[in-house]
Amino acid sequence: MSENVIAPESAEEIEAAAARTYPIAADVNVRSGPGTSYGKVGRLSAGTRVTILCQKPGEKITGPAGTTKLWDRIGSGRYVSDAYVRTGSTGYVAPRC
Repeated sequence: MSENVIAPESAEEIEAAAARTYPIAADVNVRSGPGTSYGKVGRLSAGTRVTILCQKPGEKITGPAGTTKLWDRIGSGRYVSDAYVRTGSTGYVAPRC
């Protein structure tokens, strides 16, 4: 009797497999850092699902999901205010950046 065991290649693959996605609550600008003073690098439409890689404090924003200083990194140099992401929590749902 043989067993087939498939091991993940890296920690990144393990994290990616376990990652959750969250819906954007309303159209929102994507910024290069955690605040509106950072350059706009994109835009997401309401209903788009994002993976939050990590979170960090930044500019306080009020949006459809509440008021918060938390910003979600969704890619390299890509941040959205957690006030626009429906995470079901008012606190951290991902590691701190």
